[in-house]
Amino acid sequence: MSTESTARTESTDPATEVFVAHRNLLFTVAYEMLGSAADAEDVLQETWLRWVDVDLTQIREQRAYLVRITTRQALNRLRSLQRRKESYVGQWLPEPLLTTPDVAEDAELAESVSMAMMLVLETLAPTERAVFVLREVFDFGYEEIAATVDKTPAAVRQIAHRARKHVDARRPRQAVPRSAASAAVESFLRAVETGDPQTLLDVLAPDVVLIGDGGGLKQAALRPIGGAETVARFLFGGIGKNKLPLSLAPTVVNGAPALVAHLGGELDGIMTMRIEDGLVTGLYYVRNPEKLTRVLSETALTLR
Repeated sequence: MSTESTARTESTDPATEVFVAHRNLLFTVAYEMLGSAADAEDVLQETWLRWVDVDLTQIREQRAYLVRITTRQALNRLRSLQRRKESYVGQWLPEPLLTTPDVAEDAELAESVSMAMMLVLETLAPTERAVFVLREVFDFGYEEIAATVDKTPAAVRQIAHRARKHVDARRPRQAVPRSAASAAVESFLRAVETGDPQTLLDVLAPDVVLIGDGGGLKQAALRPIGGAETVARFLFGGIGKNKLPLSLAPTVVNGAPALVAHLGGELDGIMTMRIEDGLVTGLYYVRNPEKLTRVLSETALTLR
């Protein structure tokens, strides 16, 4: 039974009420840990199964306890997910989410779930990722995190410091206002629609990198493509090979402006961008159909 159906059938049960009240938070924690909505949902199911066996009268901080269960389950799944990635065909990108309007309005939340940040989190070891997410994103205390990852508070401080330095060295240099991000995405869209390579080059940073994720189910570049001219040739070459008409439209994915692509009227993929100083420095195109199930309806995320 899913957590939603359980909530409907046992709406007066205290355990269910607490779980439902914190569900969006737990999903956000699991998603930031895993980069996969499908795996995050599985983690929530596992969390629920453990939560219903807990004696609530013995739990002082129910929110913290639920986050602890979720993080531990996510850590277990993250380790198995890493093994799956080793056999993944081509490049692996996080699963994009069509997010509710409030996510984009919360700058801190939007940055934490942006595709650029999610890719940075992918470079952390599992425990480092858990510590960083809980400390830097959700502002949990060192003692709470220590109890979650089975480390001492002193060790957690060291891990947090190391992870923060690692992330700061790789994250975008500064947060991009939504208006500036929208303008860059619109410029990119116009450039592709006009088919003018120079117009596209004006939008791309010289060292732009394109990463495609087809998962072996759709054609995509097996390795990252770097350099503005190379990326422009690849994009226009791919569009030219399409026998079906390609259409791009603005959308909001992971709290940021993005593009949804349709090929012959059918959903083909989601393109998100990393934008710095008004130019596109990263292009991330998810074509794997198994990762496009959460772009048809909005997903609620929260830090609280």
